[in-house]
Amino acid sequence: MSIFDFVKSVGTKLGLGDGAPQAGDLKKELDSHDLGTKGVQVSVDGDKAVLKGDVKDQSTFEKAVVAVGNSLGVSKVEASDLKVGAGAPAQTPVLYTVKRGDNLWKIAEAEYGKGNGAKNNLIFEANKPMLTDPNKIYPGQVLRIPPLS
Repeated sequence: MSIFDFVKSVGTKLGLGDGAPQAGDLKKELDSHDLGTKGVQVSVDGDKAVLKGDVKDQSTFEKAVVAVGNSLGVSKVEASDLKVGAGAPAQTPVLYTVKRGDNLWKIAEAEYGKGNGAKNNLIFEANKPMLTDPNKIYPGQVLRIPPLS
């Protein structure tokens, strides 16, 4: 349940070299988003990043997974030992891998149904601070899809 797939050959380049990023580089990337993940430990097993620790809520859990997973060289993020709140297990998030030709409007219609493209701002807001511009998404990037309330 808590292993998430990413596209290894796309994402934010961290550190030096072309191999799998180092745990320290992934931790620095995670902390740079100021999500409240200071207590989260990051380790690397090949091209899989492993997150352990506690986060305050489901949103922070999902953002941590996406922030680490959208790093060049990471193909999987394991978050089995990343707990929400008072040690509760996280719910399975809805994630979407961007395809060529996608934009947030198209993604909103694909995920929420035809006629719901205007809900694209929900997707943009759910992916801040990793997304800084709704027009700057790229194929292979993984986005959180928040539920409609």
